[in-house]
Amino acid sequence: MRPNNESMTVEKKAQTLKNTVLSLPSTFIVFLGRTFRGHHHDDKMLQQAFPPEMDWLSDLHIRVDLGSQGMQSDDHLDQLDMPHTKPRKSPKNPQPALSAAQKAVHKALSQIRIFVEHAIGGMKRSNILVHSFRNRTEHFEDDAIGVCAGLWNLVLSY
Repeated sequence: MRPNNESMTVEKKAQTLKNTVLSLPSTFIVFLGRTFRGHHHDDKMLQQAFPPEMDWLSDLHIRVDLGSQGMQSDDHLDQLDMPHTKPRKSPKNPQPALSAAQKAVHKALSQIRIFVEHAIGGMKRSNILVHSFRNRTEHFEDDAIGVCAGLWNLVLSY
């Protein structure tokens, strides 16, 4: 039996573009990593931008999300704030949950890390980053997001 072509819908998945962004609490962007196309782990992207053997980040107080779980052991960081992972569900622990102290730490970290999200949102005021990117020029995504980050920093400076 042949399928009816009118009832079939095929959706093409959009490729994601990811960058590493470091910003100050004032949402000023101080570092913008190169653009990665597709699925890439945050920790691997950070290792390419800042190789662990160089001690780039050893003097800084860094706050990351759970995408950078291996960062503390790789980079030998003393001042690293990372949220706790929720325990796995098991027969001994059928309803895993974080403790009240861990939830308080998460809330404090999220109140600080929200500034990075605001910086990314400020860059996305430029519609070129919001809509699907159709330009086929090689490495043009890096140029486009760099210009958007520069425009955001210019807005903050006035």
